[in-house]
Amino acid sequence: MIVDSQKAESFFRMLSESKKTVIAGHFNPDGDCIGCLTGMRSWIESSFPGSVESVSMIVPSIFPDYLHFLPGADDVLVFPKDRSRSKTLIAEADTIICMDFNNLARTEDMAGLLSGSNAVKILVDHHPSPEAFPDLTISETEVSSASELAWWLVSEVSSRHGLSVPFDTKTSFYTGMMTDTNNFCNSVFPSTFLMASQIAEAGVDRDKIQMEIMNSFSQQRMRLMGEMLLNRMRMFNDLKAATMVLDASTKERFDYRDGDSEGFVNLPLKIKEVEISALFTQGDGFIKVSLRSKGAVSVNRLCRSYFNGGGHERAAGGRLYMPIEQVEEYFGKCLREFLQKEGNGAV
Repeated sequence: MIVDSQKAESFFRMLSESKKTVIAGHFNPDGDCIGCLTGMRSWIESSFPGSVESVSMIVPSIFPDYLHFLPGADDVLVFPKDRSRSKTLIAEADTIICMDFNNLARTEDMAGLLSGSNAVKILVDHHPSPEAFPDLTISETEVSSASELAWWLVSEVSSRHGLSVPFDTKTSFYTGMMTDTNNFCNSVFPSTFLMASQIAEAGVDRDKIQMEIMNSFSQQRMRLMGEMLLNRMRMFNDLKAATMVLDASTKERFDYRDGDSEGFVNLPLKIKEVEISALFTQGDGFIKVSLRSKGAVSVNRLCRSYFNGGGHERAAGGRLYMPIEQVEEYFGKCLREFLQKEGNGAV
């Protein structure tokens, strides 16, 4: 059993008593974040039609256009664009469900509103070291994604109380799981395949989801990928690592849209000798750090130690506050020091 039965029952009870629910996601929402938000909203609306008045979804920043095919994605409020409405919804909420992040700090400008709310607060997440939520914490790291964890949660509750899981919920959760595993390449567990099998058996159009997620990119995005691989990838052969730097001028040159660099950090890992990959993306006032590993190196610990972040053992992220021109040298220095401390034999 993935989800503790007592926690599942508490989750059901809390929602059955809630009239106004807000589901919150993290900064820079990805497919897992939007998938679990839209899937959970669909399930709540279907499961408690007599008591629920509203189920709102709010994220701290915009999300990629290619995720708008998900049922309900157009209803997701983006806090900077819908600040007044979002504040009202959070203030009036009976229950707040935080999904796909382990700390309120990952909601950026929303963090103070969420922490200050008197609503019942529930965490549903798969990242290590979760913040303790006062009412209910459902945290499990041995799953592929927050969407997979949400799937097992609503499956358990639905089975216990004779509820059905809507088709839209299955579509959203499958999409979230598929994107977070990079199409079953990373962080896959036996339970992940079981989830995929159950959802496929229900008739979810996996080919359509695959097409929307993997084969619906813009021409500019494809050309940007070529630029990053040809001219922006630097090899650290002695460290078995590679980096790519996406600076502001390159973003402008290729008419960059949010989500265009999704998956780029995984590309150097296709090189036989590369075990660690880093993507540095220049943002507004900071540099976004994305780290991936296919070997024994914990990029979670690496990120916590040097890049103001964290995540999973093989996938992590953080932020840097320095000139973009310095990040590659900083990465090489930090990785060498980290490997020496970890005893991995770096030169």
